[in-house]
Amino acid sequence: MKKLGIGCAIIAVLGIVGLIIVGIAGGSYNHLVKLSQGVDAQWAQVHNVYQRRADLIPNLVSTVSGAANFEKSTLTEITEARASVGQVKITPGTAPSDPAQLAAFDRAQSQLGTALSRLLVVAERYPELKATSNFRDLQAQLEGTENRISVERGRFNEAVQSYDTAVKSFPAVFYAGAFGFNVKPYFNATAGADTPPKVQFDFGKGSTNKP
Repeated sequence: MKKLGIGCAIIAVLGIVGLIIVGIAGGSYNHLVKLSQGVDAQWAQVHNVYQRRADLIPNLVSTVSGAANFEKSTLTEITEARASVGQVKITPGTAPSDPAQLAAFDRAQSQLGTALSRLLVVAERYPELKATSNFRDLQAQLEGTENRISVERGRFNEAVQSYDTAVKSFPAVFYAGAFGFNVKPYFNATAGADTPPKVQFDFGKGSTNKP
């Protein structure tokens, strides 16, 4: 009888320990779900601001192509760069899990940003362009978009950092992979990444051009 009582006590203790473990694991699992959804939500924001930039470019190209003798090679470059972005197959609402896929997306966007900056620099040589309200409005929208891209990329990396830390922490480290919670890649920092590209022309200020 005494042994039976001891056995029941051991079973009860094991049951309590099991419930505690299940509770901890369940809480950790739910936390991973929340963090993963946060990464996906922030990725959607990143994708949105990049898409906004891409949507502005056709209007910009149309505007600058109306300028007499505007450099055709520059227009071709930005058109091709925008097309290459569309060739990178990536899901807008789900953050990439493959570092190579994110790197390909980042390269395409970087090439487009470079082509856009070059086009705007070339446009500086055309006073008639800078005098049009449509070009000034596009320039302002692009400047705001570049700033937003920088902000959203930073927020995405922060969300990924929180998620990856949780995946590698106890107790999730023992089961995260089995449930599909794998580490996610970051955007790599590039030289000058902390400073958004300059696309501002000093419209409205006194001209420094000499006749």
